[in-house]
Amino acid sequence: MKIKYSKLLPPVTFLSDLIVLNIALHCAHLLVFNYFSNEISSSIFLLLSNMAWITISSLTRNYVIHRPLVLSANINRILTSLIYQSLTVLCVVYFFKFYEVSRWEMFFTYSLFLILLIIERSIIFFTLDYIRKKGFNRRHILLIGDKNIADKLIKAFQKHPEYGYHFIDFISEQEMQIFSDELVLDKLFEKEADEIFVCYRDMDAPLLQRLVDRGDENHTKIKLVSDLFLSNNFASVINYDNLPVIQLTSTPQLSMKIVFFKRSFDILFSLLVTIIGFPVFVSLAIITKLTSKGPIFYRQERIGRGNKPFYIYKFRSMFVNSEALGPQLSSDNDPRITQWGKFMRKSRLDELPQFWNVLKGDMSIVGPRPERQFFIEQLLVEAPNYKKLLRIKPGLTSIGQVNYGYAENMQEMRHRVRYDLIYLNNIKLNIDLNIILQTVRIMAQLKGK
Repeated sequence: MKIKYSKLLPPVTFLSDLIVLNIALHCAHLLVFNYFSNEISSSIFLLLSNMAWITISSLTRNYVIHRPLVLSANINRILTSLIYQSLTVLCVVYFFKFYEVSRWEMFFTYSLFLILLIIERSIIFFTLDYIRKKGFNRRHILLIGDKNIADKLIKAFQKHPEYGYHFIDFISEQEMQIFSDELVLDKLFEKEADEIFVCYRDMDAPLLQRLVDRGDENHTKIKLVSDLFLSNNFASVINYDNLPVIQLTSTPQLSMKIVFFKRSFDILFSLLVTIIGFPVFVSLAIITKLTSKGPIFYRQERIGRGNKPFYIYKFRSMFVNSEALGPQLSSDNDPRITQWGKFMRKSRLDELPQFWNVLKGDMSIVGPRPERQFFIEQLLVEAPNYKKLLRIKPGLTSIGQVNYGYAENMQEMRHRVRYDLIYLNNIKLNIDLNIILQTVRIMAQLKGK
């Protein structure tokens, strides 16, 4: 009997998560004990955190790593579990009034735990990727049905050795028609495949049901392969009674989990920047007022999610009445920009008041930059796909903003849309964090425009 070492992966991952949690707990305790408080008891928090993580992890099964390897999807599952675990601990702490639990210790624990979890899962994924490319930890697969569909699947597996699939045999429709159903099933399962991919355009329903039943008996996964080529479209399966229906869309639907976590991150990050950066806000306001006549803040109507208009706020970087002749795009040498305004635009500091827009819910930290209706009407003629961007909240920064900054003409706006559409199809926490880090680098290097 062949040994499936992959069965060891879930328990090893589960134990690794627990070890990482306890490392974070002890490091946070030492940090708070040495620098924040000399009298601190962590026993209740230690017990609660472990019990909550074991419970949440068991329910969500976040320790199970599926094929193909998608690190971002796995990290999203981990983040969801971490939110549930932290909320559970907080509810217990405040319901039973365990006020001796240090808030600082909780904050440092979850911060460290998140960082260590991402590092741990990254190591696991890179290790699996490496050993599967070397030919280890593979699953043996058998393909049956239409040869054209099977060939496409084989090419996809050959292109991605990190999937860890090893092709052992293919049985065509013509071969299967020669034998009885029972003989076909015996022939399939004598191969001892881990997974059987059914590449049929039209398969006999009773035979398929018997194949699924026999697969359950032999712990073999049965997977149906469609002959559709989706290109840039996205698919999800909806079951209507016993009838599976494939739903196609050109834009992936955001799950409630992603929406919830993205909004939670927006609020926490905005509050953190607003509180810590308050002296910077005050200094910018004073300098803006002293360097040119006019108000400190500038507000302008933009179009947000669902074509809903809202007012965006900035530190004023232009002279008053700069758009008396109508809406205009700015440029590097725009005479309407004040000297202080040029510095703020280079450093992106003029955008800081938009954290208020984020807290209000008009915007997100990361998302396509909001535009004015005047330019949207022109943009839709040049780039009709722009309307897809109106399905999500606009952002304080974006991948398009990182690459193009303030667009100087319609061509640059159109190119920026292409980048934002890529983001729309790949909304993940790690991508958001990467865009934020790139934005901070641009601010520090004064490369904004």
